[in-house]
Amino acid sequence: MVKFLPLKQAVAENLNDGDAVAFEGFTHLIPTAAAHEAIRQRFRDLTLIRMTPDLIYDQMIGMGMAKKIVFSYVGNPGVGLLRRARDAIENGFPRSIEVEEHSHAGMANAYEAGAAGLPCAVFRGYRGAGLAAVNPNIKSVTCPFTGEVLAAVPSIRPDVTFIHAQKADRKGNVLVEGIIGIQKEAVLAASRAVVTVEEVVDNFDDLHPNLTVLPRWTIAAISVVPGGSHPSYAHGYYARDNAAYLEWDEIAADREKFQAWMQANVIEKSADDFAARVEHLRKAA
Repeated sequence: MVKFLPLKQAVAENLNDGDAVAFEGFTHLIPTAAAHEAIRQRFRDLTLIRMTPDLIYDQMIGMGMAKKIVFSYVGNPGVGLLRRARDAIENGFPRSIEVEEHSHAGMANAYEAGAAGLPCAVFRGYRGAGLAAVNPNIKSVTCPFTGEVLAAVPSIRPDVTFIHAQKADRKGNVLVEGIIGIQKEAVLAASRAVVTVEEVVDNFDDLHPNLTVLPRWTIAAISVVPGGSHPSYAHGYYARDNAAYLEWDEIAADREKFQAWMQANVIEKSADDFAARVEHLRKAA
């Protein structure tokens, strides 16, 4: 049964040290507020799963929370490197982490397989690429019907998935629109799912039918956090904060500056702070 909870409680009840956890959102609707709450609660030894890890995983890695990352492309979108992730991988600071790199297609298919309850994903991919040489979880199988050699990867089945969405209704169903990336599959593949939303509405009756609606039985907890995906954007609510992504490159480049920023902007803040962060972005949405 889905529960409406304050974000602090929702994270505490659903995330544990050592979990495999996905904070998903492909450029759009990134669950930043949920990631920041996990940082404040100082979870450890997490396996962080995400297509295109960006600022939130750079922050979590830099705070020493990750023992492993499963990903497709590590970067600050439109800017360049994730400097805290690179420091951990190259220098073991603040701790060494294990890496498992896939293509976008590999991750998407692995999530879909997890959502379907399958042990692995089989697809055309990785041909001519070198990832299989460094990732032992990329295998090949031969189709028993055609003889075609195909790629195979283990399904992704997180202990818990966090996403951000536009709306929940009062029954606990969640509506997502715009670019939805792999969020639906990430929720369905997980043992538990926590969703932050911009608002709660009575129902979805007046909305057009071409939307993604996650039924309440797929979700463990919902937290209302307006602005909760900043600095990414929420379609129909606020625009992407491009300046924040540019600023992050300089902040993350220095270990001491990173720690000072995290203390002032994450540790000493709360989910209530997100609404104020996006006020200047709402008219541009």
